[in-house]
Amino acid sequence: MKLKSEESKNPVNLITPEGYKKLIDEFTELSKIERPAVVQEVSAAAKQGDRSENAEYQYGKKRLREIDRRLRFLDKRISLARIVNPQEQVGDKILFGATVTLKNMDGKKVIYQIVGEDEANLSLKKVSWKSPLGNELLNKKVGEIAVVEAPVGLREYEIVDFIFK
Repeated sequence: MKLKSEESKNPVNLITPEGYKKLIDEFTELSKIERPAVVQEVSAAAKQGDRSENAEYQYGKKRLREIDRRLRFLDKRISLARIVNPQEQVGDKILFGATVTLKNMDGKKVIYQIVGEDEANLSLKKVSWKSPLGNELLNKKVGEIAVVEAPVGLREYEIVDFIFK
């Protein structure tokens, strides 16, 4: 079992193929299209003269810094990525990529997919494997209860079913 200090030295970025493709697409869009266009705009603005009072130049430089920061972040996330295809997962325990049907305390059914940090989106019912709910669901079986600390207090969910799709 890895210690927290070991994990921080070698962090893992579990991600689905769909999530990985989105990271690659964003990196490509920023590096091949958006950044060259902004560089050209900054160059044109610089030719206009006094840069200290040139709003287009100042904004362009700021935008370039933002793009470069995002590119460094994406590059790091992509390099740490470990792609896990949910369709290749098997077993009787909930694993990364599973789509889980839960019954909450009110008896209402909710469905979540356990995904990577970069693709978590609660409105799309995708929770990170590192989130309290995602982490609690991992390695559980149908019929077990997952107890999650929420801002409103403890929440219990019964695991009704899960699939790997």
